[in-house]
Formats: sequence, C-alpha cells, structure tokens
Amino acid sequence: MWTVLITYGNYQPNNSQLLIIRVNNFNIKNSTLFMTLSYPKKEKLKSKKRIEQLFLEGKNVTSFPLKLIYLETALPDQIKVQTGVAVSKKRFKSAVKRNRVKRLLREAYRLNKTIVTDNTERSYAFLILYIGKEMPTYSVIEKQLQHLFKKFNAKTNAQIG
Repeated sequence: MWTVLITYGNYQPNNSQLLIIRVNNFNIKNSTLFMTLSYPKKEKLKSKKRIEQLFLEGKNVTSFPLKLIYLETALPDQIKVQTGVAVSKKRFKSAVKRNRVKRLLREAYRLNKTIVTDNTERSYAFLILYIGKEMPTYSVIEKQLQHLFKKFNAKTNAQIG
C-alpha cells in the first residue's frame, strides 16, 4: 500500500487541508477522486442561451466577494453541474488581472466542487461572479467559495424539504 500526498503549485496547505490518498497498486488517473477533481469541457458553461436564462430566471447566493447565480436545469450526460466564471470589466480594467481572478475561481471550483456534487441529485447551471474591487488571493477565494457552496446546499436542501 502507498500513501500519496497531493499538493498544487507553491501552495502550502495546513493540517486541515492536507489531502492524503491511500492507493493499493492501481493507477491514480483511473481513480474516482482524480475524475472528480478535474474540470472537463462538458462541465463548463458555454451556452449563451443558458447564461441569459441564468441572469433572467436564476436565484443567487452571496458570500462576499463572490456571488453564485444558479438555476435548476436539465443537463446532458449525467452531469450534475455546469459552471462558468465571470469578472467585471468595470472593476478590473486590465485583462491580465481579470484572467488571473478567473483562473483562481476555476481552480478553487475544481478543488471544491464535490461540496455541491456530493450533496445533490439535481442538475444545476452555475455562474460564479467575482464582485470585489481588490485583487484576491487564492486562500480568500477558496474560503469564500466553500462558504458559498455550503450556503447553496442549505438553501436548496431547505427548498426540497
């Protein structure tokens, strides 16, 4: 049996954020965990119609500096969530800064999406908006995204029950 420690970039996790996987002689790329921590093209929100529908009919949850607009919808191929990210051009004039924030949002989503996907049977379209004015750090984005997903779970589970 092997023990594998997964870290990403120069990020130094504290003890509560360590991800340890016990592997018993099989390829990690074929594992369920590897598949759930990916962000494949089929999970990306690209449809203009669906994005417009999100803004018109969607509900929202906020955990400053993030806002989640969501809408229950039918998705293809057993996908539970399709997600897009957006950063206002009004708040970040530089495309380089906007793209940096979007990369941070996508990475935080990729690593924390199981908070949502493991707690729902329905399928949703998500749009995660960065509404702050300051350039964020990854730790702030991740913490607020986790809080946002917990609020989403509480709100949707309360509507069901």
